[in-house]
Amino acid sequence: MSDKVKLYWVYGISTLFIIVNAVLIINEYYWSLLLPILAVVLILYIFALDKLILLIAFLTPLAVNIRSFDTNLGVSLPTEPLMFGVLIIFVIKLFSGFPYDRKVLHHPLTIAILINLIWITITSFTSELPLISFKFLLARLWFVIPFFFVGAILFRKFSNIKRFIWMYALGLLIVIGYTIIKHSQYGFDEETGHWVMTPFYNDHTAYGAALAMFIPFMVAFSFDKTYKFSIRMSSVFVLLVLIIAIILSYSRASWISIIAAFGVYCLVMLKIKFKWVLGVVSIIVVIFFSFQHQIIEVLERNEQDSSTDFVEHIQSIYNISSDASNLERINRWQAGIRMFNERPFFGWGPGTYQFLYAPFQRSKEKTIISTNAGDLGNAHSEYIGPMAEQGLLGMITIVMVLIIGIYIGLKVHKNAKDKQVKMMALLAVLSLITYFMHGILNNFLDSDKASVPVWGLFSIILALDIYHIRKLRENY
Repeated sequence: MSDKVKLYWVYGISTLFIIVNAVLIINEYYWSLLLPILAVVLILYIFALDKLILLIAFLTPLAVNIRSFDTNLGVSLPTEPLMFGVLIIFVIKLFSGFPYDRKVLHHPLTIAILINLIWITITSFTSELPLISFKFLLARLWFVIPFFFVGAILFRKFSNIKRFIWMYALGLLIVIGYTIIKHSQYGFDEETGHWVMTPFYNDHTAYGAALAMFIPFMVAFSFDKTYKFSIRMSSVFVLLVLIIAIILSYSRASWISIIAAFGVYCLVMLKIKFKWVLGVVSIIVVIFFSFQHQIIEVLERNEQDSSTDFVEHIQSIYNISSDASNLERINRWQAGIRMFNERPFFGWGPGTYQFLYAPFQRSKEKTIISTNAGDLGNAHSEYIGPMAEQGLLGMITIVMVLIIGIYIGLKVHKNAKDKQVKMMALLAVLSLITYFMHGILNNFLDSDKASVPVWGLFSIILALDIYHIRKLRENY
């Protein structure tokens, strides 16, 4: 569309809006005051889809989930309707002949994601609760298409990668401010820290996962001397706020995930070969299964519950004798494994775990926070959850997406000609490590809070590999 035609569209839409709004206000329909916002969003859909993606990234931490318990369906406002709109626009553009880059479609990471989506579609047809599963599939599409496929177009411009990171981080800062102020009214109590981030995040684990994902970026931005002093100081400020927030979140899984990301960073910096890392991990796994009964006996002697004391809270991480949170996770995992054993190939259907796992619980494994109502979350694992819901291939396909994404990110870090590209590839990998390490203990990919940054990070890795790995900074 030429600039002249675009100008005509702007003038036409503006004039129509003024006339319609004036008529509505004269007739005392004051809801029309919302029309400017709708008009801006409409203009973004037509002329600036890239800016809309960045706007959604900013709004995601601030979105509020509205749920109907009658239908067991929910929607996150305003982000999910906006993402659905991007999905529709993208599909329309494809069918109208939009020249989407074939290099993106043929990329191994894209193929892995498409295989995962195809398997989710197949298992939605075989689902025990098809309505829930197809809603899950639709939600996955409106996460993946805007932030992976449209994101790949957005991230062709390298500066948009930084904008995406900062837009989500700025939205998250507002939530952090709200949470800390609210938390202070209760004396920063540990129990209160589990829910004070509502209504923006369901609980402290989802909140902690989001905080952890952005710590690697702010650490790097704070010490990168290629940035302006003002940017570095802003990054230091955001980093300090993130650290304070993650401590006050009392999310033990997030702390573990940050340590894991730091460990991966050390391995990359020391240039330790993958085969050695794989060998050590294999030895650890063999030792665990060889001495699992002795290890479990040692763990069961730990009766330290979660606490406001930092050291005691760390000790509670491996308490599987009395800590209700840890015991409930084990209960959910056991139920998920039993569900998998009964339907190992197709599973019970995407998104159905929380509605179907109750009969698979055992009374001796249930805790004081166990429920049969299906209203307190899912399988607490990004691996066991898909395995129960989509069978073995469900877990394998999401693991393959992760492995391919990390491999390509590390490849870009090793081979890129530009230092900024190298750094961004490594940061994307470390951020994904924090999430998927956290994913051993929790799963949030069915929510916009986690899906927006996670699929955005995969898209960043893809764009770096396709568009930036061979370029120097002055060329883009």
